[in-house]
Amino acid sequence: MIKHVVFLKFKPSTTKDQIELLRKGFEALPGLIPEIRSYEFGLDVVRSERSFDYGLVSAFDDLDSLQRYSANPEHQKVLKHIREISDSIKSVDFEVK
Repeated sequence: MIKHVVFLKFKPSTTKDQIELLRKGFEALPGLIPEIRSYEFGLDVVRSERSFDYGLVSAFDDLDSLQRYSANPEHQKVLKHIREISDSIKSVDFEVK
């Protein structure tokens, strides 16, 4: 299994409506992309100096499944929105045995 973890730092101009649109986009993806095994996301609640604003943790059967998810047009729509509202996007993908 592959875990895909993403951290977002929003632009100062990002609005609550844009964040809600992001939430709705993430919420829809598991029903649209069969490769997704689990999908959890949300706003940071600690708000420390080192915190990012938003996080996503998802799981896929294997690297091929993750790559199909990444290329899926529905994921690409959400990714476009992420790029519009984020100053920084970080991710890590690791294998869980």
